[in-house]
Amino acid sequence: MEDPLLVPYKLQKKLQSQLQNIGDAMISGGVDSMEKYNYMLGQARTLQYILQEISILLEQKEQKENDGNIIDFESGSPKE
Repeated sequence: MEDPLLVPYKLQKKLQSQLQNIGDAMISGGVDSMEKYNYMLGQARTLQYILQEISILLEQKEQKENDGNIIDFESGSPKE
């Protein structure tokens, strides 16, 4: 069975690729009208927003996984 975390990472990679493609098209002059430019700009902003949300969710997941791995040796010492 595949690791469930692979899905968001794969999605993130796909979305980053799509964002790069949009940026490349905009930079290379693949925009022939202001309407098309605004449409592509909207797509890019939406992809950036989604990528940011995925990143935040993955960061929270990683922090939760690491919560149990910290050992505090100071609090375990006998009190005087």
